This record gives sequence, C-alpha cells and structure tokens, in this order.
Amino acid sequence: MQLETLKVFCDVARQRSFSQAAQANDITQSAASQIVSMLERRMLVQLIDRSTRPLQLTSLGQTYYEGCKSLLAQYLDLEESIKTAHTRIAGMVQVAAIYSVGLGDMGQYVERFTTGQPGAQVHIEYLHPDRVYDRVLEGTADLGLVSFPKKSPKLTALPWREEAMVLVCAPKHPLAHNGAVQPRQLAGQKFIHFDRNLMIRRQVDRFLREQGAGVEVVLEFDNIENIKQAVALGAGVALLPEPTVRREVRARTLAAMPLVGSTLTRPLGIIHRRRNKLSAAAQCFLDLLRADGNGQPAAHQGRNGVPRNHTPGAKRKRGSALNEV
Repeated sequence: MQLETLKVFCDVARQRSFSQAAQANDITQSAASQIVSMLERRMLVQLIDRSTRPLQLTSLGQTYYEGCKSLLAQYLDLEESIKTAHTRIAGMVQVAAIYSVGLGDMGQYVERFTTGQPGAQVHIEYLHPDRVYDRVLEGTADLGLVSFPKKSPKLTALPWREEAMVLVCAPKHPLAHNGAVQPRQLAGQKFIHFDRNLMIRRQVDRFLREQGAGVEVVLEFDNIENIKQAVALGAGVALLPEPTVRREVRARTLAAMPLVGSTLTRPLGIIHRRRNKLSAAAQCFLDLLRADGNGQPAAHQGRNGVPRNHTPGAKRKRGSALNEV
C-alpha cells in the first residue's frame, strides 16, 4: 500500500470532505472516493459514514485515521532527517585559550553548543598566550581566545567581551569592608602586580598614573593564579578581571570591590587564521561566542555587589600553563 493512499484517506478524515481532500492531493473527487472505498474493501470495514454532511468517521475509521496519521508523521520525520543529514554541523572544534578566560563561562558555551549541535564537539586547551597564537597560526587550533589581541597580517582578531577590573584583597583587609572603592584609595597600598613585559601590566600602570594612585609594588607574577594566592595571604591588593575571582569570592577567600568614578577593563578577543576558511562547526561556535553581544553569560549578584556565576566550570586540562596576558 502506498503512502499517498494513506495521505488521501487522512485528508478526507481531517477535512470531512472528498472534494477538499482531492484538491489537496491534486486528484479528482471520484479518485479520492475510490481510494477510501478500496481501503474499506481491503479491511472489510466501513471507515467513513457517507450518509451525513459533513462526512463522519466510524469508530473503526477513527482508530484507523489515528494510526495512519502517526505512520505518516513518522515517515515525514524520517524523510526530513535524510534530506537534511548532509547539512548538519558535525566535527571537532579545537580551541586554544588563555587559562583565565574563565572555565565556568566556557563550560556554559560548550554545553549550549553541543546541545544545539549534537553532531559536533569542542575541545578546549588552556595554554600560555604565546602558545595560543602558535596553535592558531600552525593550524592545530581553529580559534584562539586571548586578552589584548595582537594585530597580525596572518590573523583575524575579533572583539569578544570587556571584563571589568576590580580591586581584590584579603577578606580581613581594611578595604574589604567597602562596598566599592575609588582608585585614589589605592595610593600607598602594597600592590601585587603583573610582570612588566605583559600588556595588562602596562594598562594597569597607565590607569594608576591617570588616577594619581601611586602604589608600592611588592610582588610581580606572570599569571593570575599566583597573584590571587599572594593577595589571599595578605601580601597586598591587586586589580584583576572580575570573572577570574568569582570562585574565590564565593568561597570568601578573597574580597572583590568594583571601582567607582572610573573604568578599567580587560578586553578579550577571538583569533583565527585570516586566509583559512573556518569549518561549519568552528564558525557556528564562533557565532555562539559572540551572539550575546559582549559575550558575558548571565551572572548573578554576589558578595560586595560583584557579579558571580553559579554554573560549574569545565575541568582543567592537566598540565596546562597558567600564564596570563
């Protein structure tokens, strides 16, 4: 029995009319009636009561209609899946990222991507920023996530999001009791800083000069993790991107206060090779990262008014470097 026959019957049953079902299937009214009669002879039951207007299904006709409708729906779903199989996004997206880009945030993006594209996967490797550029340039990473993205004739750098810098100190530090701080309050403070060869160091130094806040640099590190540990031990205060301290603020091992009266941010960007076309999966993940405008997943208000994110982060790759720009 052909599916077209079942479709004609379902159209007659649904529209309660031979003429309307015939028109929907581009056949004559007589042909539609003959198809239903053929089905009734085949099963030796009456499916449609023709003595009423509009037509009415018999009880067995209603049962047959429900079954045929389900079969047709299943077939149409199967047919559509076959037709669109070649257009589905699949494959592995290789991403190289600086460690402090935010494990929790990336976990959200990966989950959203794989839910929407079940045939695709994302592998994220957290590396020293120089290695992020190397991986993208050599083609072993489709996308790179970096701060202060550098211009290069071989790379395309797209803006992703701006992360607010906040004052970070130990919970017992005098400034920890403030809801917010003005930059001039940092004057004379013992300060845990980034290494001098890092772009973020130059940006913070410029900001402090412009605000007239001379600090006493007591320690310098090339990664945020070491800076956070020194601050937690009470060695001094620091200015760090807010998303990088959410976990410690929740655990109350650090306090974080927003700056008022001025703005200091860390720009994050997405890099990829300029002359190589991204795969469909990589382009889709790139679009997802940038879809939220500034790229910030929804956050909730945390202690001291600093936004925090409750979604668990991705697992840290064993042996990843923690260096940060």
